[in-house]
Amino acid sequence: MKLRSAGRTIALATATVMLFAACTGGGATQAPGGSTAASTAPGGSTAAGGSAAAAGPITVGYLPKDIVNQYFAAAKTGIDKGAAETGSKIIQVGPNEPKADLQVPFIKDLTTQKVNAIIISADGKDEVAPDLKAAMAAGIKVVGFDSSPAVGAYNVFVNQVDFSGVGVNLADWACELAPNCTGDIAILSAAATATNQNAWIDLMKTTLAGDKYKGLKLVDTVYGDDKPDVSTTQAQGLLTKYPNLKVIVAPTTVGILAAAQVVSQAGKAASVKVTGLGFPNDMKKFVKDGTSPVFGLWSVPDLGYLSYQVAAKLVSGEITGKEGETFTVKGLNKDQPYTIGKDSIVILGPAFRFDSTNVDQFNF
Repeated sequence: MKLRSAGRTIALATATVMLFAACTGGGATQAPGGSTAASTAPGGSTAAGGSAAAAGPITVGYLPKDIVNQYFAAAKTGIDKGAAETGSKIIQVGPNEPKADLQVPFIKDLTTQKVNAIIISADGKDEVAPDLKAAMAAGIKVVGFDSSPAVGAYNVFVNQVDFSGVGVNLADWACELAPNCTGDIAILSAAATATNQNAWIDLMKTTLAGDKYKGLKLVDTVYGDDKPDVSTTQAQGLLTKYPNLKVIVAPTTVGILAAAQVVSQAGKAASVKVTGLGFPNDMKKFVKDGTSPVFGLWSVPDLGYLSYQVAAKLVSGEITGKEGETFTVKGLNKDQPYTIGKDSIVILGPAFRFDSTNVDQFNF
């Protein structure tokens, strides 16, 4: 899968307006056992298909990996948009750092509150599975997104992109940035237990085994836990440990920004490049100074919006999560039906390639 650098610019620009309009509002966070977060206002247009709106307002627990990462704040703007269209309530909860054991108490609390659905990005797929299954047994619909819980511990998993496509993209960008597709490369990931990161890395490694990439040597994979300070330290360590390093690949918005800052501040942008997955606003200056000539991402607000719509459709009974079921969401996927695939997975759609030709067109 190739990332498209054009064609969905208007869609992203629309998502951007929504993102920044909503970032100052929305639900507050809460600790387990705490009071309900602020809810979205009722009104607005009916969700695509009409069934979710017809079923009436619902209460959805939103549990990201952590409540600090800008990525999950961006996703919440899409969730809030869907909730506003149906007069529903969003309860955002979550830990201050991405650790699976810290997510478990929040799952228990949302189950006790008897929310209609839980939308979760799992810090560890197996660690959160027992409590998510208990929530499902209690009649709560579970939607995984971004980073999947274990199969069987959700009704539907909303995947941002085709994992195999991202694996190829990451390898291709490293090849593009390393001189003549040769030299040492390293990976700066998020948490070691992050299912999406691990899947992308595994597929990147599989891609690197191809003859096209025989000149590249993957010397290390390190983990910044999606924390700016830890990611910065890890990036600094890579520069020190591998003096012949040519590319740092960071498939995490926190990691790519930290790595680009480290490389740029060290004055090594001419010899070491950074690529991966990041926000355009974070990376514009590093595209321009040559530190990160190419990177990618998807529309994070759209990912949140789709996740909410799936949750609403599960609650209303329009879908059950069975393989082969189809549904539409107005404004997404060119208004064409989504099809639930193997392991109850739905894919948002293709991501975007950002470089000097288009990065200034985006604002998120």
